Amino acid sequence: MGNSNGKVASYENGLLLLLGFTFGIVFFERNAIGNLAAYIIPDLGLSQAQVGMLGSGLSLAWALSAYLIGAWSDKSGVRKPFLIVSIVVFSLCSVLSGLAGSFAMLLLSRVLMGAAEGPFLPICFSIMNIESSPQRRGVNAGLMQNFFASLLGTTLAPLLLPQLAEAFGWRTAFFLSAIPGLVCALLVWRFVREPVAPPASAVETLAEKPGLLAMLKQRNILVCCGIAIFMISWYLVGIIFLPVFFTVMRGMTPEVAGQVVAPMGIATMICGFVVPAISDRIGRRPAMIIFTFIGLITPIAAVHFTGPLPLLSLLLLIGWTASGSFAVFMGVIPSETVPKALAASSMGLVVGAGELVGGVLSPTISGWIADQTSLVAHMVVMMVCSFVGGLLSLLLVETAPGKVSAPRTA
Repeated sequence: MGNSNGKVASYENGLLLLLGFTFGIVFFERNAIGNLAAYIIPDLGLSQAQVGMLGSGLSLAWALSAYLIGAWSDKSGVRKPFLIVSIVVFSLCSVLSGLAGSFAMLLLSRVLMGAAEGPFLPICFSIMNIESSPQRRGVNAGLMQNFFASLLGTTLAPLLLPQLAEAFGWRTAFFLSAIPGLVCALLVWRFVREPVAPPASAVETLAEKPGLLAMLKQRNILVCCGIAIFMISWYLVGIIFLPVFFTVMRGMTPEVAGQVVAPMGIATMICGFVVPAISDRIGRRPAMIIFTFIGLITPIAAVHFTGPLPLLSLLLLIGWTASGSFAVFMGVIPSETVPKALAASSMGLVVGAGELVGGVLSPTISGWIADQTSLVAHMVVMMVCSFVGGLLSLLLVETAPGKVSAPRTA
């Protein structure tokens, strides 16, 4: 039920801008640990495994709340109150992170932040699916999930957070990070209206709504869960450990390491909507295959490229275009596979599976291996995850409108 009416100043576009920017704040705060790790590690005496556990704890809470609260939102039929509570709580958890005086307290703050952030994206997707024009559904999903997340979380965070830490300390950097989120909560309360879902089709009305196990019997849902496990692992290990890798293994200062990795956000900003748009034209499956295997370039370049830093940044950027696939396997394909009434549940299931298995295990496992060997282990983990994600993409069944001969069934 899109309502853009061809106007730039439409509710659809305003909603996309606000929700996308707010999700960017989510990722700015989530990625803060990796960008501030060079300051936090010596202050709190953390090991690589403990740094990984900070990411794992957040992912565990993110995974559980993404599905459980997403399903709660579906059952209640309301979206807006969940969004407002999510934004306020994760913003306050950024303050709590800055107050942490030990590893245990910092871990607790990240777990609470993950619980608040988890349902945000699935609920946003369910709102945008209703409010988007049908021909813009894929592009809107990519813009909302990737453009601002990459602009704020992948590009701005590595540049801004080390500078804030140098000038005021890493704790103040966390405090300041909470302010934009609270502003966004006010804007959502003021401007976002509760979406009205379109009437269900006769088939969807009569059909019994499948539960968790029934959704997993859908081939695409199961495959997307597998892809999410490995590609979220690829993403999180990169976000958490790339700055540390360049600082320790390549001898860069935290500021220089931030400058090297910051351009990766440009890839997500562009491909965050370009890849879903490409999938609208060539199909979901071929787009997924291309933009998962390409993720191999980032860790390979990090380990083996020894040329000028601008060229290293360019190679990292090219490999990071794999992040453009996330909106496709997290949002677009699940929403095209199940009935509309289960949109948030199916997307929450995929996000939850990726976070629960990949997001929880991979940072800690990668950190433990690095403690036993060297930080090169982080890059090897990224290579394996991207390769397996590409193999799994070969198993997808096409769902793009115009690329399938039969309508979607439950």
